[in-house]
Amino acid sequence: MSRKEPHFRGAFTALITPMKANGAVDYDGFRTLVDFQIREGINGIVPLGTTGETPTLNEDEEEKLIKIIVKEARGRVPLIVGAGSNSTKSAVSYTKRARKLGADAALVVTPYYNKPNDEGVFLHFETVAKEGAIPIIIYNIASRTGKNIDLPLMERLSLIPGVIGVKESSGDINQIGDVIALARKRKADGKNFFVFSGDDALTLPLLALGGDGVISVIANLMPAKVAALAKTCFEGDFASARNLHYELLPFIKAAFVETNPIPIKAALGMAGLPAGPARLPLGPLSERNKTALESIVKDYAPAIRFR
Repeated sequence: MSRKEPHFRGAFTALITPMKANGAVDYDGFRTLVDFQIREGINGIVPLGTTGETPTLNEDEEEKLIKIIVKEARGRVPLIVGAGSNSTKSAVSYTKRARKLGADAALVVTPYYNKPNDEGVFLHFETVAKEGAIPIIIYNIASRTGKNIDLPLMERLSLIPGVIGVKESSGDINQIGDVIALARKRKADGKNFFVFSGDDALTLPLLALGGDGVISVIANLMPAKVAALAKTCFEGDFASARNLHYELLPFIKAAFVETNPIPIKAALGMAGLPAGPARLPLGPLSERNKTALESIVKDYAPAIRFR
């Protein structure tokens, strides 16, 4: 790599993209959210992912959002910019853009819809890592892509120069444990391979097994609490970590009662932070779930510091 590889550890927020009532991107609101995250002690931020509604953003919007977050973060926290596509050519272009605009790494999802075979997945990530020239974190989420990266394929991917980790969203604790064991082996050989939870409910078990952190949806609203959960795990204080896990669990469940990011954007709006509606084809939160979510957000209000 032509730049020094950053070290990733702790709680990272999969940041939403706030919208105005008319559906336009709320850039001022985005600045507010970035500032809120950093002031609340988050360890890093991941814009332009699934939670950021990237499939509905155009390239001009994406570029402006990257420029804003790089300027607002001012190097205070690492930035992992979403750069995935089911087109290898497009994924290369997005990773190059992320590098050019100042990101520390790119989050690249397994190609979706095409349903590539293992060799296609390997060649995709090899090409993106080589041509993008920025550290790559793989995003493994079969529920959205239709393709799980199993351990033998992950072993191959972890050896690609420039591939430095995975956001593991398989939901399979056995697979997560195997991937962490693989990461430990790579690190013993002198190669970074970070393992992040892609599921808020599995942050505690992943960290207990020796993982590196979480790319969190609920941290949009409660960054300090999610960062504290990671910190207590790293310190070996698992009694406190369990207490935080169970404290956050009702909100974790509520945040995924409908397709992400519909509930988390609704929750942010209820708490007075910029969020706005999700863009079509994502519709508004149902009235039944909205009522339940309002009650939960109200319960958490004393723990949320808005300044």
